[in-house]
Amino acid sequence: MWASRDGISHHEAVVNGVRLHYARAGTGPTLLLLHGWPEFWLTWLPVMQRLADRYTVIAPDLRGFGASDKPDPGPSDQVGAAVHAADIAALMAHLGLGRVGLVAHDVGSYVAQVLARSVPDRLAGLFFFNCPYPGIGPRWAKAEHLREIWYQSFHQMPFAAELVGSSRTACRLYIGHFLRHWAGGNPHAFDPVLDEFIDNFLAPGALQGGFNWYLSQNAARLATIRGDIPSLASITTPTCVRWGDSDPLFPYAWTDRLGESFTSLDLAPFPGAGHFPHAEAPDRAAAEIAAFFGRRDFA
Repeated sequence: MWASRDGISHHEAVVNGVRLHYARAGTGPTLLLLHGWPEFWLTWLPVMQRLADRYTVIAPDLRGFGASDKPDPGPSDQVGAAVHAADIAALMAHLGLGRVGLVAHDVGSYVAQVLARSVPDRLAGLFFFNCPYPGIGPRWAKAEHLREIWYQSFHQMPFAAELVGSSRTACRLYIGHFLRHWAGGNPHAFDPVLDEFIDNFLAPGALQGGFNWYLSQNAARLATIRGDIPSLASITTPTCVRWGDSDPLFPYAWTDRLGESFTSLDLAPFPGAGHFPHAEAPDRAAAEIAAFFGRRDFA
């Protein structure tokens, strides 16, 4: 278990039969921070420190990630966005939270969109950094983009976790590649905590726990690439998207259809940042989050 640091405390809750770890700080209206891959709660530490004077900030590890339970020891396709969303909704109930603000990124963005369609009355607003959404469509697999998405297929190989976790050097090379390459505006953003990231992913089950997201998401991913996705109701919850303009994985041009998924949308580029604005430029990231939720009603 993580020791308390920098005003951050650590807790556990058993929901849906799974023990979830979450980090917590601050006082005031509650913001839930949902991480992506290759991340866990620690990715949010810089913005948590900057928001804790105004908000209660809670950063859970999704099941399979971080210090949360990893109920599937081997490859599993049973941990998609709906499962994670049910866990987060149950965590909200367990903690007795009223309306919350969701701040999400990457994998967490999928989870937040499920929550916005299933429990919209519990949400004061949605804030996304670099948000995957159905409108990206076949662009995921355009020829010039294949070199960026190869990992999504590799993670589905039954030997992937064993190979990446075969040594600390292998894990560091692999995880470090994504943390540097995707951080287009600040490739060294994660350098101070890289060893903690490697410790996290070398814990039993942590690599496979994260890779299981890609197994679970594969059918939806292929449907998106084929342009064969079911019609989903637009999300009406007030939504703010700040998208790093130097993200090699999610180019800013892909924001062009966000208005089809979000009817109350505040979209702007996040200049000089890549895939991880919250880690690459935490002062600006926290200011954007605070400005948006400062206009929301949590009552």
